[in-house]
Amino acid sequence: MKFRPLHDRVVVKRIDSEEKTKGGIIIPDTAKEKPQEGEIIAVGSGARDENGKLVPLDVKKGDRVLFGKWSGTEVKIDGQELLIMKESDIMGVIA
Repeated sequence: MKFRPLHDRVVVKRIDSEEKTKGGIIIPDTAKEKPQEGEIIAVGSGARDENGKLVPLDVKKGDRVLFGKWSGTEVKIDGQELLIMKESDIMGVIA
C-alpha cells in the first residue's frame, strides 16, 4: 500500500467476526454488525503538543485494536476496504 496517514491518524483493516454463534447458529450477512476489531496497517508520525514537540503514537503497524462502532472514515485503497481514524478513536490494543 502506498498511503501514509498524517499526524495522529491510523489506517485500520477490519477483522471479520465469526459467522456462527457459539451455539452453532449461522448469522446471515444482512444481520451481521460490522466488526469493531481491526489490524493497524499504517500509522502517522504523531501529534504535536502545545510546545510543537512531536509526540509519537502508542500503537504501531500490526497491532490488533478495538475501536468504537462509528469510528473512522471508510475508504477503499488498492481494492481494500479500510478505515482511517484518529488514535484517540481506538479504545485499546488486544494483546
